[in-house]
Amino acid sequence: MELSADTVLELFLHSLSLWWVIVPAIVVGIIMGAIPGFAAHNTIIILLPLTLMVPVEVALTFMVALYCATHLGGGIPAILMNIPGTGGAAATTLDGHEMAKQGKAQQALVLAFAASTLGGLITSIVTLFALPVLSLVGYYVHSVEMVVIMLFGLTLIAVIAAEDTVKGLIAGFFGLMLGAMGADHVYAAPRGTFGLLELFDGVPLIPALIGLFAISEAFVMIEQETIVSSKGQDRAQRASWADTFEGLRIAAANWWHIVWTSFIGLLVGVLPGAGASIGAFVAYQQSRFFSKEPEKYGTGYAKGVLAPEAANNGVTSGTLVPLLAIGIPGGSTAAVMMIVLQFHGVPFGPRLFVESPLLAFGVIMSMVVAYIFMILTILPMARYLAKVTVIPTRLLAPMIVAFTLVGAFVPRSFVFDLGVAVAFGVIGYIARKTGYHVAAILIGVILGPLVEQSYIRALRISLGDPLVLFSSTLGNVLWVMLVLSLAMPYILNWLRRRKAAQAAS
Repeated sequence: MELSADTVLELFLHSLSLWWVIVPAIVVGIIMGAIPGFAAHNTIIILLPLTLMVPVEVALTFMVALYCATHLGGGIPAILMNIPGTGGAAATTLDGHEMAKQGKAQQALVLAFAASTLGGLITSIVTLFALPVLSLVGYYVHSVEMVVIMLFGLTLIAVIAAEDTVKGLIAGFFGLMLGAMGADHVYAAPRGTFGLLELFDGVPLIPALIGLFAISEAFVMIEQETIVSSKGQDRAQRASWADTFEGLRIAAANWWHIVWTSFIGLLVGVLPGAGASIGAFVAYQQSRFFSKEPEKYGTGYAKGVLAPEAANNGVTSGTLVPLLAIGIPGGSTAAVMMIVLQFHGVPFGPRLFVESPLLAFGVIMSMVVAYIFMILTILPMARYLAKVTVIPTRLLAPMIVAFTLVGAFVPRSFVFDLGVAVAFGVIGYIARKTGYHVAAILIGVILGPLVEQSYIRALRISLGDPLVLFSSTLGNVLWVMLVLSLAMPYILNWLRRRKAAQAAS
């Protein structure tokens, strides 16, 4: 099917007519995304009976809008309380919460909203027209390439370690050890499970995320009266449209930054098994390494908020590409959508474009319309959301613990996971008090097992030859890019110092 201008207009108007589905989905998605543990797929699974009762296009539009809004909502607690609502918002805490502590919560929220919606909007439009081409990406990316892509994310530990190399690397290594718990990917031999069946599949990520960020942050909050300083409180209470416009101005000035980091999210999203966490970490790492001011990252730098938020929403359209084009779900949310398609007897994969082309392209157009609605509805909320930072911590901390423990229980419904969340909360609290970065631990927990899985798969294919990691052209190009991204900041600094020295002489 060719996408003519008339077809695109028809798809847009049709998606627009489903506003009565999109708006409630956005509201539910933002609320659920803001609660750690309630990811999009959890919410959709809870609402699955409703989605099976309505026509398939209405159900898919609802799920797509909710999915996009969840990623936007995940950045709200990440900025306001240093608690990522979703794994994809973990990188947002690095600079977003620093801005909130400086009394710039409203500005940080506007940056996150602008990057999320623009990044998602741009990648959705690109996906709409480039769907056949993007679907081929999955064919060229195998285990070897996945290893290198995930190493891009792991090198973010080096960024965090730049402040204190030893502590950063120790935290990252500790996270990798925790991530190695569970059955190995070849012989299913248990490692570090202490005989507990609940750990056979590894450390549950959602309780670990909640413990490291939410519960440990609640412990820290108890020791102080408010999240921000008295100066920051004054600024938060005087929140006005001026801060909103300032945030929009900064976002507009960095439009190219939003574009290229959202494309990182799109490409990561196309890879089955990758997700918003990897996309956001890789985008933050690349943003920092190619920056002229890398030392500002982690101190409340605007680009440190724009990059992960643009990327984790770029992932949303990317994860639908494998499902729509080749019938392989790119993530857990796409897998739930596949169930709905199967229930309604709709073929997925290449047949979808032959038998139901309007439905296939209509899903992506629904994302475009959802992002337009989101930017219009969420921006005015920033000035009110920013006032959360002035709520006394004696009220906020118990609420955080209660809500997040529910979130830790929801994904697997294991009481054991509540204990995991509390245990990681204690680990996170000790890490914060001793100067170790919880984000470095989380990166190790999330990406370590994924790297191992892809690496072992590559070794099995090559019959144990480690040189397989350098056997593909695309993989070698990615290796070169990885080395260049690590070396480039040092080269640029050397060139700047040399230029300055020449100018001085």
